[in-house]
Amino acid sequence: MAFLKRAILNIIVILMLLPASTFAWSGKCVGIQDGDTITVLTEGKRQVRIRLYGIDCPESGQAFGTKAKQYTADMVFKKDVEIKSTDTDRYGRTIAWVYIGEKCVNEEILKAGLAWHYKKYSKERYLADLEDQARERKIGLWSDPHCMPPWEWRRKRSF
Repeated sequence: MAFLKRAILNIIVILMLLPASTFAWSGKCVGIQDGDTITVLTEGKRQVRIRLYGIDCPESGQAFGTKAKQYTADMVFKKDVEIKSTDTDRYGRTIAWVYIGEKCVNEEILKAGLAWHYKKYSKERYLADLEDQARERKIGLWSDPHCMPPWEWRRKRSF
């Protein structure tokens, strides 16, 4: 019996040491704050704010901000999504990959030209490639030669 208790304790410790990205959970999307931030309701009826990993969409006051929010809403609102957490940001939001079926929402938003690859927090080369492809095709925000990254727009507004 002591062996079994020790084995269970060891398994619990190992699971606690695994990175957060190892765990995935599902829930229903119940809110869209903007193109890269959603709220998901867990099975336990807890609302979790999710910041999509690796992308930064235009803000609501920016060109294409409303389009990015609508695109995200069309993909996930009132639908079951899978969340693969990577971290938590300074605002307490869960940073995550979000999936609807087999599609990665983060990637789809980049492909649609409605976000920048957020290189400050993500080094995934394939996300940069998705942005480059949308830019080359001049789709979404890339159709505007004067589009401004949201981090620059936010910095200008904070002065």
